[in-house]
Amino acid sequence: MKYNIYLTLAVLFWSGNFVFGRMVSSDIEPMQLSFFRWFFVFLILLPYLIYRSKYIFNIFKRNYFILITFGSLGIAAFNTFLYYGLQTTTATNALLINSSIPVMIVVLSAFILKVKLTKLQTFGIILSTLGVVFLILKGNIENILTLEFTSGDIWILLACVDWALYCVLLKYKPKELNSFDFLSITTFIGIIPLSIAFFSLGYSFEFSFLSNEKVLYPFIYMVIFPSLLSFYFWNMATVELGANKAGQFTHLMPICGAVLAYMFLGEVLEAYHLVGAIFIAIGIYLSIFLKRL
Repeated sequence: MKYNIYLTLAVLFWSGNFVFGRMVSSDIEPMQLSFFRWFFVFLILLPYLIYRSKYIFNIFKRNYFILITFGSLGIAAFNTFLYYGLQTTTATNALLINSSIPVMIVVLSAFILKVKLTKLQTFGIILSTLGVVFLILKGNIENILTLEFTSGDIWILLACVDWALYCVLLKYKPKELNSFDFLSITTFIGIIPLSIAFFSLGYSFEFSFLSNEKVLYPFIYMVIFPSLLSFYFWNMATVELGANKAGQFTHLMPICGAVLAYMFLGEVLEAYHLVGAIFIAIGIYLSIFLKRL
């Protein structure tokens, strides 16, 4: 049960990342936001990393390839792709594309881990996906005709593929590393390619964007909640429950996003939110708690 709570909190905080990422998209460049977000996370984790350096880097020497892969996928690439996407696509499109992650996880798990699903679990995945689509279309199938796609959608799609692969590969996370060790070393690894890309694109190491309150408070949120806490919770729970089960919690994002949009953006909660939430809840229950048919 506790791992389900961890996954729910992780998704809740990531939903806020979508909302606030879209909110500040006109005030800070995507590469700046991604780089400085993880740079500050790195500074927070640095004392712990130094304290555990001998142990962690001994593990790294034996598992450097998979750890570099985790840092590149989870830290460097995913959020950068997401922020580039949120510059030119709508939150609706982003959430619709994001709902494909559980399906991508299932497909990649079948190829990489040879994981098989029961019929009931498959039905649960389909049901929760339908719940997401129902939310995105606001309960009216005719709304699909008004959806427009942009280059930003390609960035969101790349982010989804990236994240699905990251989740599946967590099966190979070195068992000697606890969740905080793992977050610390992957953040250290991820900040390296982010730094190379940041300076190669001509950005300068200055913090003037923090003088803008519209950016400052969402930025503080992004550093603490969807970075430190969400990654810690998600990594720990996914290793315990498996990528297929954990991936189903991604379908909670439209619900969490709608609630956060109501709280921070003044958007209205409608009846279709409740209907979609029921579909998603039943789908997650079937795919996670009932294993056989």
